[in-house]
Amino acid sequence: MAQENLTIKVTEFVLIGLSQNPKWNFILFLIFITIYITTWLGNLTIIFTVIFMRQLHTPMYFLLANLAALDISDSTVTALKLLAGFLSHPNTISYNWCIAQIFFFHFTGASVDFLLTVMAVDRYIAIYKPLQYLTIMNQGVCISLVAGAWLGGFVHSIVQIGILLQLPFCGPNTLDNFYCDIPQVVKLACTDTYITELLMVSNSGLIVAAMFFVLLVSYSVILVKIRTHVTEGKHKALSTCTAHIVVLSLNFGPAIFIYDRPFKVYPGDKIFQVMYTLITPMLNPMIFTLRNTEMKNAMKKLKRKIVSSRSRIFTRKKSFDLGCTEK
Repeated sequence: MAQENLTIKVTEFVLIGLSQNPKWNFILFLIFITIYITTWLGNLTIIFTVIFMRQLHTPMYFLLANLAALDISDSTVTALKLLAGFLSHPNTISYNWCIAQIFFFHFTGASVDFLLTVMAVDRYIAIYKPLQYLTIMNQGVCISLVAGAWLGGFVHSIVQIGILLQLPFCGPNTLDNFYCDIPQVVKLACTDTYITELLMVSNSGLIVAAMFFVLLVSYSVILVKIRTHVTEGKHKALSTCTAHIVVLSLNFGPAIFIYDRPFKVYPGDKIFQVMYTLITPMLNPMIFTLRNTEMKNAMKKLKRKIVSSRSRIFTRKKSFDLGCTEK
C-alpha cells in the first residue's frame, strides 16, 4: 500500500528547458520553429518527389522516403513540447504524457536506427550483387524490411516503458531537459535505480554502440569494394555511401553519448540532445539531396510539372471566365 501511495504522488513533471530568460526564450522559439518547419519542408519534399517521380521508384529511394517520414515523426515528438515551453511558465507535462513522449521518442528513434541498418544492407546488395539487386530487393522484401524496422522500434520502446512503469515517483519532479527522456526520469524515482540503469543502458546504449560499429565496418567494406572493383557509376556509389555514413554519424554519435553511460548530468548534454532530436532530422534530407544528382534532377522535374499544371489550370479558368463574360 505504501508503494502504491508513493507511485501516485507525482502527477506531473516540470521541464527546465533550454533557457529561463524570457528574451532568450523568444529568440530560441524563432530559431527552433524555423528548424522544425525546415524539417517538415525538406522531408516532405523527399517523400513527394519519390512518390510522384517514376524514376525514383527503386528500393533505395523507397527506404529514403520512409526515413524522411520517420524524421518528421521523430522531430515532432520533442519539437512541439519544446516550442510550447518557450511560451509557457512553468513548463509542465503530466506523468501520463511524459510516459507517452518517452514511448514515441524511443519508438521513432529506434526505428530510424533499424532503418539505417536496412539501408546499409540495401547498399551492400547493390554493390556486391548488382545483377540480382532488383530481384533480391523486390517490393515485398522492401516492405517487409521497413515493417521490421518499425516493429523493432516498437519492441525496443515498449521494453523501456515496461521497465520505467515499475518505478515509484514521489518527488522531486523537476527534469533538467526540454523533453521527457529515460536518463532524467529514472533519476527521479524514489528507489534504488542501479539495476534499472543497467537494463536501460544495455537496451539502448550498448545496442546502439554495437549497431554503429557494425555499420561502420559494413560501409568500410562497401567503400573498399567501390574503389577497387566498381567502374560504372563509381562516383554516384561513393557519393551515396558517403552521405549514408554522415547520417549514421549524426544519428548514432549523440545517441551513444547520451545512453551509453551512467545516468548522470554532464556539461554539453543539451547540445547533444538538440542535435539528436532536432538538428539531425533537419539535416538528413539536405545531406541526401545535396549529394545526389538524381534526386536533385527529379526535384527540378517535379517542380516544372507543378508549375506547368498550375499554368494549365490558370489558362483553363481564364478561358472559362471569358466564355461566361461573353454570354
